[in-house]
Amino acid sequence: MKFDTVIIGGGLAGLVCGIKLCRRGKRCAIISSGQSALHFSSGSFDLLNYLPDGTPVSHPVESMDDLIAQKPSHPYSKLGKERFELLAQEAENFFSEMGIDTVGSYKENHYRISAMGELKPTWKTLSRFAVTSSDGRLPWQKATIFNMVGFLDFYPEFIASELAKRGTSADIHLFTLPAMEAIQQNPSEFRSTNIAKTLDKEEHKEQLIRILKEGSSESDVIIFPAFVGLSNDTILKDMEDAVGKPILLLPTLPPSIAGIKTQQYLCHFFQKQGGTFMLGDTILRGDMEANSLRRVFSKNHGDISFVADHFVLATGSYFSQGLIASRDRVYEPIFHLDVDYLHDRQEWYNDNVFESQNYMQFGIRTNHHFQALRSGLPIENLYVIGAGLEGFSPLKEGSGAGVSILTALHVANTI
Repeated sequence: MKFDTVIIGGGLAGLVCGIKLCRRGKRCAIISSGQSALHFSSGSFDLLNYLPDGTPVSHPVESMDDLIAQKPSHPYSKLGKERFELLAQEAENFFSEMGIDTVGSYKENHYRISAMGELKPTWKTLSRFAVTSSDGRLPWQKATIFNMVGFLDFYPEFIASELAKRGTSADIHLFTLPAMEAIQQNPSEFRSTNIAKTLDKEEHKEQLIRILKEGSSESDVIIFPAFVGLSNDTILKDMEDAVGKPILLLPTLPPSIAGIKTQQYLCHFFQKQGGTFMLGDTILRGDMEANSLRRVFSKNHGDISFVADHFVLATGSYFSQGLIASRDRVYEPIFHLDVDYLHDRQEWYNDNVFESQNYMQFGIRTNHHFQALRSGLPIENLYVIGAGLEGFSPLKEGSGAGVSILTALHVANTI
């Protein structure tokens, strides 16, 4: 099978790269072994919330000089300040052109309300999620927090407590529907995705509207768990119009409705642009000629190879097994690329789980063009993007989605 570009990995980075290439007329295939970390999404995409030394970031572009000085191997450092800003702007246009409705700007971080009610800085947030421009007082006097009886992946008491610290009083309203009785009896089935399958049905909309109206009569905003809107794009707006006040979503524990929906949307968009998406297949190895990768072989296709002019590795980090950690080393399992890690295992981690962990910064070595290195030499047509890259700590910095999106666009532009 011959393509212009083969992308290995179907998460956020792989899909953004693939869509960009298809829109530029390239014949592109994405080979994905399974579902991605998008299924754990909060509904927001972080660009840069903290510098490597822990300094908070309000204006990501203005902080680039400090980041480059602190971490020269960081993916953003390889891009450079000017390219970082251009790609962040391109990313916003990219999502807007695809019809993904978000709030926020790369020029200044805003704040999302987390699943525990805390304010977290971020870059872009999907519309209908609860956000604010300031980390001080919130813009609502009183809120009603709704939750379904017995749903354990949402914490109204914690949320109410955090809202009160910022001047918003909140009461909690528990509800249920007769249609939910079957899955409420089984905790393993009583998850956000299964709830959404019921609540998204038009036949339950009027009952939901009545519950929301009666339970929030004295509030100026409704806080609702993100377990609605998976398959029904209009139900939230319909309920909001009927109730007559804002209905703002907060993330639940995974699986994430927002993440699943984003994954599905990007995948469908990629295929509409002519891309080939192969889910449930795993790349096992590749053939090198001189300093280039010529073809790759997958588990499902046996001796039938994927041949391409360019290859992009977007297999992620430990979670998706783009990186493997054994007792004595960290390695990339497909092409045996160079990986940056500390050889003394005792230095991999900090006993305090809330501190920065060194292993989170381990990743595949690349040059400044994001070409993969093997034995210190670049593979000319193999690029690495996203979470598998060296030199950054996505959770501590709040940079995971930004690195995935910006490196994906950069490599697509290069190709």
